[in-house]
Amino acid sequence: MSRQHPILAITGSSGAGTTTVKNAFDHIFRRDRIRAAFVSGDCFHRHTREEFDRLLGEGAAEKGGHLSHFGPEGNDFKSLEELFENYGKNGTGRYRYYLHDHYEARYQGKRFGLDLNPGEFTPYEDIPEDTDMLFYEGLHGLVKCDNHDVAQHVDIGVGVVPIVNLEWIQKMHRDKYERGHDIEDILATILRRMPDYVKYITPQFSRTDINFQRVATVDTSNPFIARDIPTLDESFVVIRFRDVGRFGIDFQWLLAMIHGSFMSRRNTIVVPGGKMGFAIELIFGPILEWLLDRRS
Repeated sequence: MSRQHPILAITGSSGAGTTTVKNAFDHIFRRDRIRAAFVSGDCFHRHTREEFDRLLGEGAAEKGGHLSHFGPEGNDFKSLEELFENYGKNGTGRYRYYLHDHYEARYQGKRFGLDLNPGEFTPYEDIPEDTDMLFYEGLHGLVKCDNHDVAQHVDIGVGVVPIVNLEWIQKMHRDKYERGHDIEDILATILRRMPDYVKYITPQFSRTDINFQRVATVDTSNPFIARDIPTLDESFVVIRFRDVGRFGIDFQWLLAMIHGSFMSRRNTIVVPGGKMGFAIELIFGPILEWLLDRRS
């Protein structure tokens, strides 16, 4: 952790609501003139898309048979930990971009003067030295394993996770309708990465300072036959604070500001799904102000 160069880590699976969270923080950063360095967890994948698919195709027990983007075989935890450690000490560090599509590949290729393709990485570059904080969004912001402890360098950890059936519904729809995968292949992926999900992803949400868990108010009991994804208006978001006293959370004020909210435990407030972004801005505006005040 670092007073002078704080790190804010948003941890959650793709489709969990991390985009809503990032947009809310964008509003806070712009309104409060906070210069944040944005880093995506995808840039610490260990393999390009082509390499990853080849390893899966080989099906080796030590590689393809258990390879996933959730575990250390598919990610470079060493480089992620080094980035967090260096930023905490010096306010800088090395990162890169993972290119998801042709648009990103063209844009970054032009910026670097290289011929880049989707599924590849840009060269590593340095984070500018004049930023106020590091904002990480990805799968492993608070990961711990035998050789690496990324969580120890994080000043504020935020978990964004739907209940698991809702997460599977989102994955099924994204992979089937946006990426053209077969249902059988999607199910195989879910099963293949489950050991890494249990060992490396789930434990992070016990290390976070604040969790946002989306819970659907419609039937998701069989996620593999769901025809559509429950909307935010068909959901509640459970917000849990690990240490209420650390941030001085005023629950009565939040209840008054967020219509339809209620408390389910002394450290937990529940808000309508459509109010998630608004709740994030209300909660984190004062927290980020406190985080930056510590620097002086």
